[in-house]
Amino acid sequence: RSRGGRNTKIHAIPDAKGRLLSLTLTGGEAHDCPVSEPLIDTTKAPKKFLADKAYDSAELRKALKKRGTKPVIPNKFNRKKPFSFSKKAYKERHLIENAFCRLEDFRRIATRYDRLARNFAASIYLVAAVVWWIL
Repeated sequence: RSRGGRNTKIHAIPDAKGRLLSLTLTGGEAHDCPVSEPLIDTTKAPKKFLADKAYDSAELRKALKKRGTKPVIPNKFNRKKPFSFSKKAYKERHLIENAFCRLEDFRRIATRYDRLARNFAASIYLVAAVVWWIL
């Protein structure tokens, strides 16, 4: 439980079709960057890594470049030395949001009825398998 009640963040890596390749749960107060590197290491190295401003860190960019992946992450407003990124490639990020919307099409995921994180994770894995099968 966090201060606001039961909440969790779903961290996931979808492919170009919106199917989830890898996912994990954290507490709702957890930041995105520390979880991203172990999650990225579980998948094959893609050509591009699309993410939002929450994933803007020099360490993550360095790890992605080491794997041969081009980071397409916009800069936070307070970054001293901004990195360049392809705005054209960033327009593809709606596919990531669509993958999360497909998860939340299932009421059990959207409302988070489960008390235990392991039960909620099991529901997400089941829904991800169904979505993989449909697409």
